[in-house]
Amino acid sequence: MSQGKNDIAALLFALIVTVVLIGGGLWFFGRQFLNSKFLNSKFLNSNGSGNSPIATSPNAPNPASPNPASPPPAAGTATNLDTSVPDPAVLTIDGSVTMVSLMKRLQLAYAQINPGLPTTYGVPDGRPNGTNAGIQNLANGTVVLAASSRPLNAAEAQSGLVGVPIARDALAVVVGKDNPYTGGLTLDQLKRIYQGQITNWSEVGGPNAPIKVINRADDSGTQSFFKDVVLLGGDFAPEGPNFTTLPRDETTPMLRALGNNGIGYSTVQQVVNQQTVRIVPIDGVQPTDLDAVKNGTYPISRIVFLVARRQTSPAVKQFIDMALSSSGQQIVQQSGFIPLQ
Repeated sequence: MSQGKNDIAALLFALIVTVVLIGGGLWFFGRQFLNSKFLNSKFLNSNGSGNSPIATSPNAPNPASPNPASPPPAAGTATNLDTSVPDPAVLTIDGSVTMVSLMKRLQLAYAQINPGLPTTYGVPDGRPNGTNAGIQNLANGTVVLAASSRPLNAAEAQSGLVGVPIARDALAVVVGKDNPYTGGLTLDQLKRIYQGQITNWSEVGGPNAPIKVINRADDSGTQSFFKDVVLLGGDFAPEGPNFTTLPRDETTPMLRALGNNGIGYSTVQQVVNQQTVRIVPIDGVQPTDLDAVKNGTYPISRIVFLVARRQTSPAVKQFIDMALSSSGQQIVQQSGFIPLQ
């Protein structure tokens, strides 16, 4: 009888120990599960689902930052401007000669939405000084806004300037209407002409006559763009009897200088309706083909910009926003440029 009681007691003790062990295990694993769910919730919140931060080491990538493999934007937007600077008494603008007609129309449109703030384009006498000089005038505080026919370079962007795309454009290569050369050029032939490696029209299938090369002024953003895209950053041919760089960034003197053996370049909207010149197709494509410009088939196409200091005034941002609006993009089209969309 005593042995039976001992057996029962031993069984009860073993049962109690088993229950305790099972309960403890359930409690331990349940707690681990809850902790895991909590940590996952914090991680998700740190990636945009909430406000809880997640600690990272100084050298670890921040999971909330943009993918480093993603390409950076081509230019700034009006939304990343700091508008803490007071509005100026006059909204002064300088820059691209290429964009004169567009800028004049944008000025007129801006006067309708902010009639109390006058605008000027070109300093000091109302004549724009070209993209490069205009950006320099913006950087040194002479003006509050610049029109640019090229992207900002690295030094300009690092100095606190922001370029905002407002339109597409294409460069047209032109010859005089009396030039006996009636063919097209490849991009490489154009490069070699402007670098002095091709000097006679007979070398590209034309008559035996020297090629007179007309280059835009050094202050020209169009010249900078042409050098980057056509010459791939190389040097122009040296000045000489048949290679002339204009002293000012003006299109009309360039067109007049072409004669019957010259070649030059300009934005397409400045030459498309000129009766004294003929546009030369490049790689078999005309710059007047809007689809070719938009999809990059025409090789000398670009985007034009408004440039501001990152820390600027509400009025400057208002001008840029107007250019990007639907009515502003209609002005872009009316001025011979191509809207962004």
